[in-house]
Amino acid sequence: MIQTVRNAFKIKDIRNRILYTLLVLFLIRLGCQLPIPGVNRAYFSQWFRSLTGDSFGFFNAFTGGSFENMSIFALNITPYITSSIIIELLTIAIPYLEEKQRDGQEGRKVLVAITRYVTIGLALLESSAMAIGFYNQGIMDYTMNPWLTGLMIVTGLTAGSALLMWFGEQITEKGVGNGISVVLTINIISRMPSDMASLFEMFVKSRFQDGKALIGIVAALIILAVIIGTIILTVVLNGAERRIPVQYAKKVAGRKMVGGASSTIPLKVNTGGVIPIIFASSLMQFPIVICQIFGIQGGTSLGGHILRMLNSGNWCNPAQPVYTIGLLIYILLVVFFAYFYTSITFNPLEVSENLKKQGGFIPGIRPGRPTTEYLTNILNYIIFIGAVGLTIVAVIPIFFNGVFGANVSFGGTSLIIVVGVILETLKQIESRMLVRSYKGFLG
Repeated sequence: MIQTVRNAFKIKDIRNRILYTLLVLFLIRLGCQLPIPGVNRAYFSQWFRSLTGDSFGFFNAFTGGSFENMSIFALNITPYITSSIIIELLTIAIPYLEEKQRDGQEGRKVLVAITRYVTIGLALLESSAMAIGFYNQGIMDYTMNPWLTGLMIVTGLTAGSALLMWFGEQITEKGVGNGISVVLTINIISRMPSDMASLFEMFVKSRFQDGKALIGIVAALIILAVIIGTIILTVVLNGAERRIPVQYAKKVAGRKMVGGASSTIPLKVNTGGVIPIIFASSLMQFPIVICQIFGIQGGTSLGGHILRMLNSGNWCNPAQPVYTIGLLIYILLVVFFAYFYTSITFNPLEVSENLKKQGGFIPGIRPGRPTTEYLTNILNYIIFIGAVGLTIVAVIPIFFNGVFGANVSFGGTSLIIVVGVILETLKQIESRMLVRSYKGFLG
């Protein structure tokens, strides 16, 4: 990995892309510290610390602490993530969107434009809900007109979310790629030092102060083992793939026989990448965030129990095992989105038809429908393995958080996102370097 980055800096074009990405990320982190007008930050910080569980802790991790600071980037890219989920789901229900999904590059441009508009709409909706919630909670700055203050909050939060979406697109076009994912990753990484310090204070330093140095050392080793093990599992999961052999028939071209080459169709085990985790986590946390903003706690009612069940901070807690049902819902959502996202990005029927047109076939499988069925069966099998792998990586930290009470904002979900995005970004840099080498050879 270090060698890849070192070689990338030797190529001017790639070096400029990396430096451009770092500049944009610096501006994003700077914006996360700029307060939004109209909100009493002292009251807001007090209200934020009074919240129980990690409903906002998860949201705060995704926003890189900008929500806790109530900065202009408080909403961050969460409206874009929610918008992407909505558009992806609607491609099944709305024929127009399904048609655009299949139209290749031009169709994708239309879907991206629609996603942008939906993002702005969601940002307006969420910022309006937050302004109303702040007014009801007494967090709004009362030295100004409430309507004017509310307008400033809505405008500032919506503009901040739109600007971050634009930053992400700029990283995709002029930077290292994966713009939105890179923004999300830098947000999560920015919270990790404070979370590691919290773990150290809770399980290591406190044991040394109590004269239980051995327990503190064991706790430190367990924490390192869990983090390193999760990272290794994530790396293995992202790199694993099933290669299906393909043979091309020989053809007569003039007086020569051409073709007859062999190739493979690489099917990644983790075909959906970090998308299933992001989608599932966002859907689980969205109702909690909305209810917290409006001051809806639910108490001992059915709604209150449902909210606590959706909160990952209550999962795997021996004192309240019933709330672990939320973990089962989370696992089902991860599996669902793994299959759903793969069905959008990989079409066995289309691959089968392309192979048939090019004179290719899978050894032992007849072209046409048998090839489609074979690819579908293989795909369903490896998607399930990938979804199980994702679930294991995500659940390990949740288990330790629930059993031992390690209240940190990052966990398996965050580590999967960070490791997955870093590996994918490095692959894109390597591919750009490879293309550059070919150009130099041909030139």
